Amino acid sequence: MNTPRPTGLAAASLPGSVRLAAAVLTSVAAVVALTGCSGWEYREYVCSRGEYPVLSVGGTGSACVSDGEEPPAGYARYPQGKVPQEVGDTWDTYWDTHTLDKDGKIIDAPEAG
Repeated sequence: MNTPRPTGLAAASLPGSVRLAAAVLTSVAAVVALTGCSGWEYREYVCSRGEYPVLSVGGTGSACVSDGEEPPAGYARYPQGKVPQEVGDTWDTYWDTHTLDKDGKIIDAPEAG
């Protein structure tokens, strides 16, 4: 009985360097999938390029203002050295529980209720 031969390219017929490259690529893909790309950290900035963050006076709200413009009514610049840069950074979380009063003094934020 005559058994038909497969006509497709079998892995065994590939040159060794191609098989090695395919194995390496498969391994890299598996590592990336299993680690969830833990080596790459996503960072979300508080404001876009060309903007700076401002804080709601008497509250914990914030906004972004174009560079060269003054904060709108009811908002103030963050105190120097205490400006949040990235979502979740030290100053971003600090300002969740603190705010500025009308004189620019740092105070505890009013309870949300």
